[in-house]
Amino acid sequence: MNSDNVNSIEKSSTAVHTDVDRLLGILRATGKNYDTEKIIRAFEYANQLHAGQFRQSGDAYISHPIAVAEIVAGLELDTDAICAALLHDTVEDCSDKTCLSDIKKMFGDDVALLVDGLTKLVELQVEDKEEAHIENLRKMLLAMSKDVRVIFIKLCDRLHNIRTLSAKGDEKRRKIALETMQVYAPLAHRLGMQKVKHELENMSLQYLDPFGYEEVSGHIEEKYGQNLGLIENLRNQVDSKLRENNISFTLEGRIKSVYSIYKKMYNQNKSFDEIYDFYALRVIVDTELECYTVLGIIHEMFKSIPGRFKDYISTPKPNMYRSLHTTVIGRDGVPFEVQIRTWEMHHVAEYGVAAHWKYKSGERSKADMDKKLEWIARLIETEDGTRDPEEFMHAFKTDIFHDETFVFTPKGDVIALPQGSTVIDFAYAIHSAVGNKMVGAKINGMIVPIDKAPQNGEIVEILTSNASKGPSRDWLKIVKTGEAKNKIRQWFKKEKREENIVVGQSMIDAELKKFAKSYTDAQRLEIVTNVAKRIGVQTAEDLYNTIGYGGLSISKITLKLHDELDRIVKTEAPAPVDELANVQIAKKTKHIRSNSGIVVDGADGCMVKFAKCCNPLPGDPVIGFVTKGYGISIHKKDCPNVIAGLNNPESRERWLSAEWEKSAVNREGESYEALLQIFALDAIGILADISMTLAEMKVSILSINSQKKSDDMVIINLKISCKNVDHYKSIVSRLKGLKNVEDVTRGFS
Repeated sequence: MNSDNVNSIEKSSTAVHTDVDRLLGILRATGKNYDTEKIIRAFEYANQLHAGQFRQSGDAYISHPIAVAEIVAGLELDTDAICAALLHDTVEDCSDKTCLSDIKKMFGDDVALLVDGLTKLVELQVEDKEEAHIENLRKMLLAMSKDVRVIFIKLCDRLHNIRTLSAKGDEKRRKIALETMQVYAPLAHRLGMQKVKHELENMSLQYLDPFGYEEVSGHIEEKYGQNLGLIENLRNQVDSKLRENNISFTLEGRIKSVYSIYKKMYNQNKSFDEIYDFYALRVIVDTELECYTVLGIIHEMFKSIPGRFKDYISTPKPNMYRSLHTTVIGRDGVPFEVQIRTWEMHHVAEYGVAAHWKYKSGERSKADMDKKLEWIARLIETEDGTRDPEEFMHAFKTDIFHDETFVFTPKGDVIALPQGSTVIDFAYAIHSAVGNKMVGAKINGMIVPIDKAPQNGEIVEILTSNASKGPSRDWLKIVKTGEAKNKIRQWFKKEKREENIVVGQSMIDAELKKFAKSYTDAQRLEIVTNVAKRIGVQTAEDLYNTIGYGGLSISKITLKLHDELDRIVKTEAPAPVDELANVQIAKKTKHIRSNSGIVVDGADGCMVKFAKCCNPLPGDPVIGFVTKGYGISIHKKDCPNVIAGLNNPESRERWLSAEWEKSAVNREGESYEALLQIFALDAIGILADISMTLAEMKVSILSINSQKKSDDMVIINLKISCKNVDHYKSIVSRLKGLKNVEDVTRGFS
């Protein structure tokens, strides 16, 4: 070994031990009783395993775990968290030298659990990078649900990586910065770790939009320099007034972060001069009562801006942030924000959930912590409810990244929802049973559409009915939160399996037909079964069910269906598959057209009639049943009688393929019976309102009756004349818009 290499190694070794000494100094400064012997053992073991490994900057690799441990120590986490920070890359990067079992033997169960949660699934067998990313994220969430220290260490790891990102190439820098902005900064925000969040955002922005970053930074420096005296003058005024009132306080000044201003300028299309809370004073006092006293003093000194006062003390943010915010106009006409909080609130604002280790202890604290981290469990439930990576990422970003809306129940309880959430999201946030029985909603006492998004401070009341048939599949397109989507899917998964299978099977068959390749029933079953196994589903029926209840988008398996079709179907099969999956339906070469606009395969000279159980309309997917002596009965494909009949071996052969003639859907002068069930408040004139609306639409009422369901609810059964499915939908839309009408469903229950 030449002298240059020896000198390099000696310098590196000296730097490493200097870093360790600095880490131990940070731990001593906290005044906490750390097990330094265990921490030194963890360092020595990590140093031994990472020997000969270097970062792209040229530094010894061990410098990274030490730096992460320093940041973790700054959060005042415990000994095991410090040890896990030092060991977090050993299992992944030194798998030939150690494993989790070794970590467990040497440092205990807790350290091993933390290291496992921080280790990527490096040998995961997945078919694309997106799935690998989702699986690693899911593993991290699962680890968080067992021990939240996992994400604290991971955020510290990411923080050091972003601080040293300049050593990497442009493409790698951009990829890491984007992932940081999309995943880790929102996680830090959701955990209330504002100090970490701001640094992650600002440093990521430098790599994602360096020109935008420089532009905003330039504006800040120019404006701050121009108003340096003004800020100092404001500080002196507030300082003097608070001393006059004998309040013990600490006064801080700050300006908004580069990223905060950048987001307002570019996302909200504001100019730099429109950022009113550019300047801020922060007053930290000893008690909650003093917070409100200081607020009164500030409002006495300066003119407040209407609508710019927020009380996060009485109504904390979901990430536990508590503070008073008010924006006022200074005597020089410059607006500035004042934040008022106690020292404990301040520490929580800076370090979020991590502040738990400084201020809390005991079983009550653990229960409190579990409640604050319920959103992690909801995210995991969302992932369990869908196999769609895009759906999971949407839920992840919605639940942790969007600003919150604070809405009240009629009893005064606060429900926090991501901004843009609907009253359906609100119902499911209260309880699954409330959402499943929901038939309408009121905001501030007024009936609103179910897709209405409540605003901050509004009172939302959910109207429920035992007569409700459960959620609609259309709700999946309306709701915003992953929690609501997951609970709706779970209802369909549990309550409508047979219907889901028919729906999912029809969707997969339609997708297979796009490939214009003939195949047998046996080949189709093999194709679907193989695709099911590729995505971790046991059987073809389970895959049909998953597609049917919305747990997986059909687009996510299109390529896999195509692959299996090409692999299994080598030559043209003798006959094309029928629409109705595993059901053998008699077919003849000619199509029989009825005078009702229906085309039926395999029946000659038979009368066609429409089943009264489901009253199909032009545009509905249909199927025919050969009755004994009464011709062919046409049903909707999702009719419960169809589902039961297809599963009955004795009647299975009597089902025939059927479809509407294209001309039937838009045929002038034709009308069909449709059944509507209206759930409404028992208000005077409700029947008159419904009748007048239908008359305006020139819709004939064939029969009408009503029944009282409860003291304030009535069910109205209508039989009307209707042209087709689109006409039916327009009728339903108009009826749902009526005051006191809470829901409209098809058919009678």
